[in-house]
Amino acid sequence: MIKISSKDNDFIKHVKKLKEKKYRDESGEFIVEGIKMVREAIIEKADIKQFILCDDCEKTESIPKDIMYEIAKYECIYVTHNIFKILSEVQEPQGVIAIIGKNGSDEQIDYNQDIIVALDDIQDPGNLGTILRTVDSVGLTQILVSKGTADCYNPKVVRSTMGAIFRVKVIECEDLEKTLKEIKKQKFKIVVSSLQTQNTIYDINYNKKVIIVGNEANGVKNTIQEMADEKIKIPMLGKTESLNASVATGIILYEYVRQMRQGDAS
Repeated sequence: MIKISSKDNDFIKHVKKLKEKKYRDESGEFIVEGIKMVREAIIEKADIKQFILCDDCEKTESIPKDIMYEIAKYECIYVTHNIFKILSEVQEPQGVIAIIGKNGSDEQIDYNQDIIVALDDIQDPGNLGTILRTVDSVGLTQILVSKGTADCYNPKVVRSTMGAIFRVKVIECEDLEKTLKEIKKQKFKIVVSSLQTQNTIYDINYNKKVIIVGNEANGVKNTIQEMADEKIKIPMLGKTESLNASVATGIILYEYVRQMRQGDAS
């Protein structure tokens, strides 16, 4: 059993650097923490490189035995309590971290799904994680993100996905507008939210559509607005003119679910 007690250990330095996007991109790895996320990684057969365990966890039996049984099948590195606190991103660590290989090897878009969600420079990690979780909840298995969107493998984003990061393929677009032009060739239509329309989310059919979710402060870029085939808005009865990006995404995607269920019923 490997046990590390020094913060100057090369492996510990490697794990700490995985909190930086540039290093995550270079290494092709990211970290997940906690029993639920580790359980999800195991169930979804993620590319688990190593597990890092706090040496206290075996004494306290804080990790369920069924999870420990699965963890034992992989390379396990034990660290002292103080070292684990340095690596942890949460206030009350559960004693387990996993290093996971990113799923970025397959950048091909699946055109067999009814809708595709594309993020145009979403910045807030909480919004991003919630959107990924919502996309997963409606049965979609991919998402497009612009170069200016926050990193989907940021530890805060990963935590807020609640495991969706293992089921939703993240396709990073160097040039989102160019990618959208290619998607339109596959007979998909681009849909953006806009106050400059009378059409609501209930007025369009969600089949072969790309739903663009815009930046929290500035919305969808004008150049992408100009590419849109359809513009929609969420009807609001109060005085609020706009909604949080992740809330708006959820409302739109669940109108897609409603239409799909209605179609199945008929």
